[in-house]
Amino acid sequence: MSAIANVFKKLFGLINNIRKFLLNVIFFLLLFIVIAVLVTDEEPMLVPENGVLVVQLDGALVEEKTWVDPMDRFFNDAFGSPSTPPETLLSDVVESIERAADDPRISGIYLDLRNFTGGGMNKMKLVAEALLQFRESGKPVYSYGDYYTQPQYFLAAHGDAVYLNPLGAIMFEGMGNYRLYFKDLLDKLKVSTHVFKVGAYKSAVEPYTRNSMSEQAREANAELYDALWSDYIAIIAQNREVDPRLLSGEIDDFQAILAENNQDMAKVAVAGGLADELLSREAFRTQMINLTGLDEDEKNWRRISHQNYLKTESLRLDMPAADEDANEIAIVVARGVIVDGYQKPGSVGGDSTAELLRRARLNDATKAVVLRIDSPGGSGFASEVIRQEVLELQEAGIPVIASMSSVAASGGYWIAASADQIWAAPTTITGSIGVFGMFFTIEDSLAHLGAYSDGYHTTEMPVFDITRPLPDEAEVVIQSSIEKFYRDFVSMVAEARNMTYEQVHEVAQGRVWTGAKAQQLGLVDNLGDLPAAIEAAAAAAQVSDYQVVTVQPELSARERFLRDFFGQAEVFLPAPSSTRTIDPVKQQLQSVWREVQLINKFNDPQGVYLLCELCPMP
Repeated sequence: MSAIANVFKKLFGLINNIRKFLLNVIFFLLLFIVIAVLVTDEEPMLVPENGVLVVQLDGALVEEKTWVDPMDRFFNDAFGSPSTPPETLLSDVVESIERAADDPRISGIYLDLRNFTGGGMNKMKLVAEALLQFRESGKPVYSYGDYYTQPQYFLAAHGDAVYLNPLGAIMFEGMGNYRLYFKDLLDKLKVSTHVFKVGAYKSAVEPYTRNSMSEQAREANAELYDALWSDYIAIIAQNREVDPRLLSGEIDDFQAILAENNQDMAKVAVAGGLADELLSREAFRTQMINLTGLDEDEKNWRRISHQNYLKTESLRLDMPAADEDANEIAIVVARGVIVDGYQKPGSVGGDSTAELLRRARLNDATKAVVLRIDSPGGSGFASEVIRQEVLELQEAGIPVIASMSSVAASGGYWIAASADQIWAAPTTITGSIGVFGMFFTIEDSLAHLGAYSDGYHTTEMPVFDITRPLPDEAEVVIQSSIEKFYRDFVSMVAEARNMTYEQVHEVAQGRVWTGAKAQQLGLVDNLGDLPAAIEAAAAAAQVSDYQVVTVQPELSARERFLRDFFGQAEVFLPAPSSTRTIDPVKQQLQSVWREVQLINKFNDPQGVYLLCELCPMP
């Protein structure tokens, strides 16, 4: 026994020494950061003369960045493990481009698109419009790529020149959406799926009840994606003289032009008008140095990233100070899946978003509110909590304008429906007015393993227990409540939109529409993006002199300290690699994982959901 005890004693000593070592490493790392932050005078950011603004689009364009704990972000970045998929704030990109147009120190723009994954047609259009306005100042816009994905090329096509690596490629694959279907998997696991829905086109639950897409879902998919694709290729054709065979989507056309260019994808891009010239990376670097002059410190062309450009002291000094007495148009952003309770940015919390609307209402300076929505929906209860605050704003005499971004469907439409005006981009995905409920029980799985659930209950009322089968009577009750929720949804939209119940029901049933089609159907008032919605809000409030303020979530004392502390500490991290590119396999796996994680967001207290199944997660 003494020998065994001696072994465990040594093992415990080894574990204890490892623990002390790790704690010491973390302690001295934090000590170094504290000392460095205290003794270092950060040099002001400078804009190089004749420099190029590098618009660096990492990951997806978003209306609001997903919240990440500053401490987690710092240590993940320090050890080369990003805490979340990268995101780029849309407003930062547009603001930097607009400011650079009038800045004599900026000679042009370089679009760094290597890690750009998209973010919705309307967001990309806003960036594209800013690029076109920048070019009107007489300054050029360039892009260079080893290859271009469809979102990347959409922005590149709005520049003066598109350069491509001699071994690169540009190819259009069209638009669409593929999902995983789990019915056979759930059957093999003997999991019982209980689904309740209203709406022939409400197919969000299909992956759990089918092994393939239904005809209704296929019909809705076809109309939606055909419209979006037509818009995409029309814009490309407006900005580039492209061989029509490259935009036809016909494989025979593509094979023909490929054969004409000796099966060389890069030469196809130039011959077909997609790219202007084939250049190696070094040749492009040399060309940019000749354009801007050599930065002696960096041994490269003169440039500044759009993120650093917005941090420059000169820009901060130029910005007018906020006027505490000015009228305010308040913007409240609702981005992500709608979830019950308080949520950090990146998800739409019913309580947290309602609180932002309430803060705007209680602010005497607020004259109108723009509810900026980029959401496929989610919890029905949380959606109603948000809508009730919209009604409270209107009761207080404050007009509310709903501004739809890339997605405002199902629950996203619910929170918009009662607004004084609804604005959408032509390519917004909206509608999906339908309801479903779903949960799983595992009584058969447990029985297969030899485990059974039994006990006593005082009433005949159904007990929702995943270890027990769902009684037929309970299914009737749940289906009735889902149908009632759908009637409430349609009735609410009919009242808000001055339509009859039958008119709304005809275009509802879970069907999704583009913003342009939704306007024709009466579900949307006007077509336009956020700037147009802000102007409409000011007009509704009858104010001409105002400032736009985004209502931000309030941080706790701990969160503010960590944000400020680790925000300063980040300057001591090595700069991210400039050669990173998208890993397509990793991107697909992340997409699958997000779909699986969606189940974790099903926290509605009544189990009722307003979620658009066709909508990309913003």
